[in-house]
Amino acid sequence: MSLPVVSLVGRPNVGKSTLFNKMVGGKVSIIEDTPGVTRDRIYSEASYKNFHFSVIDTGGIDVSEELFNEQIRIQASIAIEESDVVVFVVDGKEGLTENDRVVQDMLRKSGKRVIVAINKVDNKASQENIYDFYELGFDEYFPISAEHNTGMYELLDAITINFPKNVDMEEDERLKFSVIGRPNVGKSSLINALINEERVIVSNTAGTTRDAIDTVFKYEKQEFVFIDTAGMRKQGKIYEAVEKYSLLRSLRAIDRSDVCLLVINAEEGVIEHDKHIAGYALERGKGIILVVNKWDKVENPNIKEYTNYIRREFQFITYAPVVFLSALTKKRIHTLMPEVLRVCENVKRKISTSVLNQVIMDAYVLNLPPSYKGKRLKIYFSSQTGTKPPKFTLRVNSRGLIHFSYERYLENKLRENFEFEGTPIILQFKNKADE
Repeated sequence: MSLPVVSLVGRPNVGKSTLFNKMVGGKVSIIEDTPGVTRDRIYSEASYKNFHFSVIDTGGIDVSEELFNEQIRIQASIAIEESDVVVFVVDGKEGLTENDRVVQDMLRKSGKRVIVAINKVDNKASQENIYDFYELGFDEYFPISAEHNTGMYELLDAITINFPKNVDMEEDERLKFSVIGRPNVGKSSLINALINEERVIVSNTAGTTRDAIDTVFKYEKQEFVFIDTAGMRKQGKIYEAVEKYSLLRSLRAIDRSDVCLLVINAEEGVIEHDKHIAGYALERGKGIILVVNKWDKVENPNIKEYTNYIRREFQFITYAPVVFLSALTKKRIHTLMPEVLRVCENVKRKISTSVLNQVIMDAYVLNLPPSYKGKRLKIYFSSQTGTKPPKFTLRVNSRGLIHFSYERYLENKLRENFEFEGTPIILQFKNKADE
């Protein structure tokens, strides 16, 4: 089930970022900014009581500048459309402004549920301004001070009142994969080529979100769910104007997926936006396959050389398989689904405790960790504590003795001994004395 989405909108300097950080507890996804976009913190997850939801932070909308900031308006428009609830943040100290009216017009046209958060209400003067905001004509108003944490519980209660609780969320055990990437890399063509592949049996079902259709695949006698982010391919100025904010839809698809197919345009090569999307998939613990599309357009194609180039660009996911194909001509399209099958198996792979301990202890003896102030890391026992992605918990004498390079060494040894291509691995260390 897709997480509910809450967006924060408003004019500049009303405290959206402070409110955002309070809601997500500092777990912020950093996305490289582009000129004219004042916000770099865009998207993260929040938890409150038994609820989980996504939060989108948007740039401040300001019409007083010489040129209306079109990119910020587009960012806010997409965020609003993605949202189940919009929190309209206003400044209780300054009162109602012209810029607030601009935001009001955007929200009225959206038809979304709007909650007005009157921020910076921390003195008598600002309390007197509260009633001015009722002129906006919305139904719900909450005076808060995000900085001092005043009124936050009441606001969050209102935001989450209709959200599903965790205990009510049904898990679909079928493995899910999605096609992600920036616009114009050939996602639509790849989706169509996959759906029309002779060996794949397809049936469409209604999606669990307004902008996605889940397609059920049967391949090699196994059933998969393909998450088609239909919203990524919507027509219109908003979606064509700024490529970066297609990322919002990619993020939602990634959250629901077990494996992500990141499509790269072979003609253009890798750009930073590709890395941002891959980084989020890694952060969320998802399997990943790098799909180099439009391979038929490359002059003097050399798979070995291009693979080395891809590896240099994506050094943080060297375990991801690389597939070369042309979705348009269907050249090499047959090479993709076997990789999807393999990575889907790897993200749910389970290792027996006895075999796991043997591998970890052999690695430990082969390369003892360096001592620190007369103390050396000792590993007592290892067990697998999760899948999708595989998670391993190692009981040690002191977590403080673990160096990131030794953790990487242990991960590499696990990859050498077990089939984990395409999936991240999580290593967790616990002090034996704490048990």
